[in-house]
Amino acid sequence: SGSCELNSNIKPTQSPRHGGESVAEVLRAHGVKFVFTLVGGHISPILVACEKLGIRIVDTRHEATAVFAADAVARLSGTVGVAAVTAGPGLTNTVTAVKNAQMAESPLLLIGGAAATLLQGRGALQDIDQISLFKPLCKFCASVRTVREIVPTVRKALAIAQSGTPGPVFIEFPIDTLYPYHVVEKESAPKNTSKSLFGKIMAWYLQNHLSNLFAGAWETCDLSPLPVYIPHATEDEVQRCVELVSRARKPVILLGSQATLPPTPADDALESLGIPCFLGGMSRGMLGKNSPLHIRQNRRDALKEADLVLLAGTVCDFRLSYGRVLNRRSKIIAVNRDRSQLLKNSDMFWKPTVAIQGDAGSFLLRLSKDLKGHRCPEEWPRSLKEGEAIKEKANRAKADEKTERHLNPISVLHRVDELLAEDSIIVADGGDFVGSAAYIMRPRGPIRWLDPGAFGTLGVGGGFALGAKLCRPESEVWIVYGDGSLGYSVAEFDTFTRHKTPVIALVGNDACWSQISREQVPMLGSNVACGLAFTDYHIVADGYGGKGYLIGREDESRLDDIIKKAQKECREGKAILLNVLIGKTNFRDGSISV
Repeated sequence: SGSCELNSNIKPTQSPRHGGESVAEVLRAHGVKFVFTLVGGHISPILVACEKLGIRIVDTRHEATAVFAADAVARLSGTVGVAAVTAGPGLTNTVTAVKNAQMAESPLLLIGGAAATLLQGRGALQDIDQISLFKPLCKFCASVRTVREIVPTVRKALAIAQSGTPGPVFIEFPIDTLYPYHVVEKESAPKNTSKSLFGKIMAWYLQNHLSNLFAGAWETCDLSPLPVYIPHATEDEVQRCVELVSRARKPVILLGSQATLPPTPADDALESLGIPCFLGGMSRGMLGKNSPLHIRQNRRDALKEADLVLLAGTVCDFRLSYGRVLNRRSKIIAVNRDRSQLLKNSDMFWKPTVAIQGDAGSFLLRLSKDLKGHRCPEEWPRSLKEGEAIKEKANRAKADEKTERHLNPISVLHRVDELLAEDSIIVADGGDFVGSAAYIMRPRGPIRWLDPGAFGTLGVGGGFALGAKLCRPESEVWIVYGDGSLGYSVAEFDTFTRHKTPVIALVGNDACWSQISREQVPMLGSNVACGLAFTDYHIVADGYGGKGYLIGREDESRLDDIIKKAQKECREGKAILLNVLIGKTNFRDGSISV
């Protein structure tokens, strides 16, 4: 790399330095505060060096959790989240979490250990072709071959993760690029050197390889961040949209997670535009708890009536019935950083009037500036709000119905929502219970609702909550768990305890994979594999050093007091699990699981 200068005072063969220090220096220069890991000998030098430079090392009980935590940090901090895991099974354990980050468009660096450069493909411990595994999941994959490559490779990966459509990147570090010269030399030297010609050639080859591995290793390098490329709408595109919006009588904006991306989150622009908004993904909460512009119900009806729809980072996939919910007579403006997502299913079910490959947040800000003084006719958002009030009243009535046994989940969620602290972050990890929570719980601000995104992955709860609590230590972090999804990450209560990151887990325990059972039983006449038990999850939390509560029907009158007590104990440093026994309701009849 042209950004390194020779430091002639130190010969690479005499230096006690190691490649892990180079990794740590680049991470620190990029403002990385946390590295999530599950320890392994392949990556120990990176972890030790990061800690020495003041980067906090947070070790989890599963590699997927480490990646989910890095994903949450990326979303909440606007920088790259970093996870480091050991070779082989350490890396294969992260595949689901990395794919989730790719589909959620989270900038994330996955660091993986690997067998020594000379031993790859020769049957070394935990040696597999890791690059082939991650190529379909990551924007950039690299295998470092020499120590001098470390700094330029990590800088490049961090810039690529944030450029264009953000996403995960992967670098593998063979073990001999990370340890000091004298250690690698000792390990790679032949144990019994033969005096034969072959023995001499072998010794020469190994010495040559070692010299090349460390040549130029400690040259002084530029560690600073490379420029990040972000696509923007052209002036003509913005002007065309200004004309369309100014003529619209019934416009709506559908916001997706991209609208929250740095450098320009969209929240300021929305208030001045005055257009009713439906918020999805991480944009939930962008307009606060009770905005007159935020419409939470009857989206399908509103889209039928709208004369203009602005898709700001929203994709026409299964969440919008592949575009079929859009009215063919509506003008449609679509803005997305990713071209394939921008035009998804436009060959089949919908057609954009204007399609812009660019950043949604900065586009909305430019649109609102050019439309200064123009506001959407007020009777339109008012009529949508009136329809919403009718629907919410009906939903509220469902909270008052008695379930056959245990507590009504709708009532529980309403009670929790009313008692949430204003700075709360809600992590969503589950199916049926979480699907209900998405209708009832109101995030108080932008990026205060973290769900897996389009991949619908179960198991994000422990990692997302860990990352959120570290980024926002003053915030109250809630995980809304189904009892099924809790099984994936309940062991992270140990992590919450060890790393002093207290969170509150609300577990809707109906002893069932209900989202599946709701369709499987009527369609196929069997509940096979859907049944769970009313397990004592609260005792599991106690065992991991947290505090668990079992809450049943007999506790209904004390529910508010129990929640407030849990909030107080959480503020005092305890991770809390509320094991709430819930009954069945018809609140989500007709929702889909496939």
